[in-house]
Order: sequence, then C-alpha cells, then structure tokens
Amino acid sequence: MAKKTYKMADDFLWGGAIAAHQAEGFWDVDGKGVSIADVLTAGDNQTARQITDGVVAGENYPNHHGVYFYETYKEDLALLKEMGFKAFRTSIAWTRIFPNGDELEPNEKGLKFYDDLFDEMNRLGIEPVVTLQHFEMPYHLVTAYGGWYNRKVIDFFERYARVVLTRYKDKVKYWMTHNEISNQASLADAHSTFQVWVNSGLKFDEKATLDEKLEKMYQAAHNELVASARAVIIAHELDANLKVGCMLAETPIYPATTKPEDQLAALKATQAREWFADVHVRGAYPATLETMFARKGFRKNVTEQDFDELKRGTVDYFAMSYYMSWVVRAVAEKTVVLDDQRSVALTPNTEIQASDWGWNIDPKGLRFVLNQLSDRYPNLPIMIVENGFGAYDELVAAEDTDNAELTVHDGYRIDYLREHIRAFEEAVALDGVNLIGYLSWAPFDIVSAGTGEMKKRYGYVYVDLDDFGNGSGKRYKKDSFYWYQQVINTQGQDLGDTV
Repeated sequence: MAKKTYKMADDFLWGGAIAAHQAEGFWDVDGKGVSIADVLTAGDNQTARQITDGVVAGENYPNHHGVYFYETYKEDLALLKEMGFKAFRTSIAWTRIFPNGDELEPNEKGLKFYDDLFDEMNRLGIEPVVTLQHFEMPYHLVTAYGGWYNRKVIDFFERYARVVLTRYKDKVKYWMTHNEISNQASLADAHSTFQVWVNSGLKFDEKATLDEKLEKMYQAAHNELVASARAVIIAHELDANLKVGCMLAETPIYPATTKPEDQLAALKATQAREWFADVHVRGAYPATLETMFARKGFRKNVTEQDFDELKRGTVDYFAMSYYMSWVVRAVAEKTVVLDDQRSVALTPNTEIQASDWGWNIDPKGLRFVLNQLSDRYPNLPIMIVENGFGAYDELVAAEDTDNAELTVHDGYRIDYLREHIRAFEEAVALDGVNLIGYLSWAPFDIVSAGTGEMKKRYGYVYVDLDDFGNGSGKRYKKDSFYWYQQVINTQGQDLGDTV
C-alpha cells in the first residue's frame, strides 16, 4: 500500500542548489580576486578548517578547484535538464565582479561568465535563483577594512549589487542577498570561528571575550542587513517584477524537558537566530533585541537612515535551508538571556538518528519549522533552497541502466529526501503553507563548505574528484538521479515508496 503523497502546483519550482565557491574552481583566472573562501584549508569530520593569512604555499585549499563548474557548467546543466529541473540556485562570486571589492569599475570577464551561465539556464528553461553573497566576499575587504564590521563595506556591496542586478535583471527573476546570515548567531560553540568568518569576514583574537565577539557580530550583521535592504530597493527600482529574498538556516529548537526553564531556553535560543528574519521581513528589530542592545551597549554605529532603509527594503520571499533540528536545556544556576549564550546548552536528541557528520535527521522538523514561519509571517512565500544528505558514496558498476558504466546505490539519500519532501508536502496540503519551491543541496557533488571535503557527498550526480581535486572529473548518475527525476515528473506525487 502506497503512503499518502500530494501533488504540488504546476508552477512549483523543483530543482537544486550550489554555491560558486564550492563548485566553480578556477579561483584565480579571468581577473578573479581572492575571496575569504580561498583562504580556508581542507578539514574533515574531526578537523576544523583553518583560516590562513592569505594563500599559503603547500596548503590544501579545496575551493580553488571545486568541481571545475566554471568549465563544465553546460554539461552539468544538461544533466539537471534531464532530471526535469524547473530552477537552479547558484551564487555570483563577488570577487569575479570586483576582485578586491573596492574598485570603481567591475571586471568584464567575470560579468561575461555569468551572462553565459544564465543564458544557458534560460535556454534550457531552468529558472536561475541567484545569491549575491554565499559565504564569500573579497579577502581584501577583510584585510584593509575589517570585513562587515566596517560600514564602508555596505557601500561596496551596494555598488556590486547594483552592477549585477542591472546587468542580469532580464535574465534572473529570483535573488537572495546573504546566505544563511543567521548561522553567525552562535558564538559560544566550537564552530563559531568558521561561521562568523564566512558570514561576515570576522576573525576574533584568541583572548576576545564573549561580549566582545557578540558586539562585533551584531554590528557586522546590522551592516549586512542594511546592505541587503539597499539591494532590495535597487532591484525594485530596476524592475518591480524582480523578487529578492532573505536566506536563513532554519533549525527548529526543541526543549529538552517540560521544565519551564528548558521551555524558556528553547524560546531564547530561537530568538537568538530568528531576529535576522524579523529585520529582513518586517524592517525592524524585535523588542527583545533592542532591549538587549540597550542593556549591553551593542550596535553603537547605526544611523536613522539605516532604519529607514530597513523599512523600505523588506524582502519579497523567505528562502531557507533545512538540515537538522536541535534540543536545548537551561544551564543550572544561570539566568537565560540572549547575551549569555552559555546559559543554554545543546543536548542529544535520543528520539532520532544522526548522519555520519552528527547532523540530526528530523524530517518532521521541516514541517514544524514551515508552520512556525507561516504563522510568524502570514502569506509570505517560502522557498526551501537547501536540504540534502551528506554521505560517503561508493562508486560501483552499474547494473540495470545503459546510461552509465558506473553508479552509486544511494538508497540512504533517497530515504532522507523522500521523507523531507513528504514533510513539506504535508505542510502545504494540510497546513496551508505558501511554499513555492524546493531546491535540494546539491544536485551534483561539490566541495563541502563546512569541512572542505569532497567525500561528504550530496549529489544526484557523482563527480570523480577527491579532496585534493584529483580524479577524472567525470560525472556519473546515482540511483537518486532517476528517483528525483520521477519525483519532479509527477510533481511530487510519486515518491517511490511502499509499506
């Protein structure tokens, strides 16, 4: 007996998503400058990526090679077309357009590459969905100006945004400003060094206190939000039909117990991340943030014009990633407040399984968070622009297909994606969530942002490259390729499962 499924609307945007720095490679050709992604070394499941002072000879920088999408994009897009993609999300590498970030004139060779890329997508009938800043900014803006902590970067981003929005307004309808801007909220955990670097170009002194880190993060984030609002205003001035969204990492946070203090801990942990969305969508900071800023003296460098621009530059839709959920508890003898992140602690969720990288697998959490967003921002269109399963894949001889001599039997990926698709279908059909698209991460294997590995694979297409960029680079269709093709062909009605 088949499980219950639901057919999505005919104009639903099925597809996938990548980022320029993880896929394009050719990091120093055609005038491209050094980005903050270009100074991240390789890591693995146990080893954090390191941020080096410039590009250091002998280090392994996996973003330098990616999967050579800069050359192979036509081949890769043809595979996406074969799967039936309606949309494909990628990003523009800021450093291909303004290599140092503070130039007055853009790099024409960089602009031409994206002309060609978007033209090919449009030719194939694949809707481009484009992020302006996806975990990369010019490295020079960090070394010369201090990253997003410096208000001058707002103006540099505005110039960049105006150039690309003007250039591609007839080729790209859907835009996003900053990728997963909310990830930098957690500064008390071990992963925070990476997150504030890729979000804001901030690198803290080892002796910096938590308050000092928070002050810099909140100011940098404010500057990013003002820059985002300016991009929205520019887009709407150029063409009222352009749609600009925010992009947040959505992670439902559950209380560890029914104790009131744990309930409050989950609420405060959620507020620490979701305020970014309030500013993007409502154009104003929530009272809990304003109260904390006043108490702590954070976010000193703001202007009245900032708040006017935030009001005028609210987003047209809400873009989100979803990979996992968290469980938290209140720490004994501490008062739970936003500015003391050590008053809330993560705790294991014993009710669900986790991936090889320790990410909780929680499909029902996707329906949960979609309902939260729908309640919080009624009628605002939502697009899932990242969701996927990173796993170790084994390339083996194909058996029942004449389309490739090698394949990957990735039933574990199909299982993961099937249940997440089922969850958002229920959110739409049963709960009335206004979901307009699902772009899974990533349609073909790319370099992992968090670890710098190729062995952490997400794709429907296997890319024959290792963590050092060695290999044939050949593309092979996995079992999930044909499964997702069928999902798209049936508008999500056939998820290929029985009980």
